[in-house]
Amino acid sequence: MRLLYTLAWWLALPLVLARLWLRGRQEPGYRQHWGERLGFYGRRPAPVPPTIWLHAVSVGETRAAEPLIDALLAEWPACRIVLTHMTPTGRATGKSLFAKHGARLLQSYLPYDTGAMPASFIRHFAPRICILMETEVWPNLIHQCNRHGVPVVLANARLSQRSLGKAQRLGKLIGDAARGITLVAAQTQDDAQRVRQLGVPDVVVTGSIKFDVVVPDAALATGAWLRGAIGARPVLLCASTREGEEPLILDAWLRASQPAGVLLLIVPRHPQRFDEVEKMVLAHGLAVQRRSSLTGDGVVAAGTQVLLGDTMGEMFAYYAACDCAFVGGSLLPLGGQNLIEPAALGKPVLIGPHTFNFALVTEQAIAAGGAALVADADALMMQASALLRDPARLAAMGAKALAFAAQHRGATPRTIAAIKPLLP
Repeated sequence: MRLLYTLAWWLALPLVLARLWLRGRQEPGYRQHWGERLGFYGRRPAPVPPTIWLHAVSVGETRAAEPLIDALLAEWPACRIVLTHMTPTGRATGKSLFAKHGARLLQSYLPYDTGAMPASFIRHFAPRICILMETEVWPNLIHQCNRHGVPVVLANARLSQRSLGKAQRLGKLIGDAARGITLVAAQTQDDAQRVRQLGVPDVVVTGSIKFDVVVPDAALATGAWLRGAIGARPVLLCASTREGEEPLILDAWLRASQPAGVLLLIVPRHPQRFDEVEKMVLAHGLAVQRRSSLTGDGVVAAGTQVLLGDTMGEMFAYYAACDCAFVGGSLLPLGGQNLIEPAALGKPVLIGPHTFNFALVTEQAIAAGGAALVADADALMMQASALLRDPARLAAMGAKALAFAAQHRGATPRTIAAIKPLLP
């Protein structure tokens, strides 16, 4: 099965590269560093410092990895980290978050899973361990790590019932890869149980590292500045919205009866959609202003109805600037996004019905009183309007969200403890 998988990769590679080039029209980063994706790294430095390889596919995983990366570098001061990504936005996020570590952290794209390319990566960087974040299981990468004696850890692992079904349909290919994973540090008991069904020999429950993320002071300062630019108006943030959700939100916004002066702040998850969403807002007859237009003493005009969050790396700042936050990817069957960040800032959280990627944490946040489920976009606007009209209820729900986030911290030291036997 793995040989057929490898052959399929080689046959598909011209199409993969063509798609990469086309995506580069909107995101130029996709046309850079192709050598890394193909396993070309130039001359190997000598000597190679002890290396920890950590893979975080895109923005969310990269941000989630921050406390783990900080802890790894503190626990093993002689080591460096090679941080790999699949997307330019993930790489840009990593560059912003980890510049503080200087030469102790290198970045690269993950090589395509052809077998030869991951092998080239391993030979060049000589990692002592491979840590994959959350859901990344690549059969050839894991096989090459096993072949070269590199332990493989799946950290902060989550596996929905839907994803388990998909994996099981791939049969021996995923089964062999799962058995090649040395250790899985799962977020929840349910995640652990599903991972075990794939055949992973060693699974521990450590909790979600995302609870351990510390809000940067710079993000709080930017959030305070943005709030000052907005003024005293109530702010409803729709964060990490996905394609198809913005029309639902805008239509519901026009139908709803909102408190006077409410500002709708929309932050699309993917930067290539910023222009598209701006056109969508204008097509709805709403006055829009872009966050990128606010510099220095810039202010959000009194007549602006929608502020478009069109910057990267400022999600914490957007959460800090809002009164109430809706977490996107949940109005449509996309699985939802991480609600821990707004909770960690003490913001009331609203989330749609489709949360299968974060089912348990969503249920826990709702049970704690820090989040509320909304059935659709109209229910979202109704709930948000009720909260923004009731400052006492808004504050109480925010306090419960903050307490919920604080209660679940501690996954990072548990993950480090689980990794220690593999990385002496």
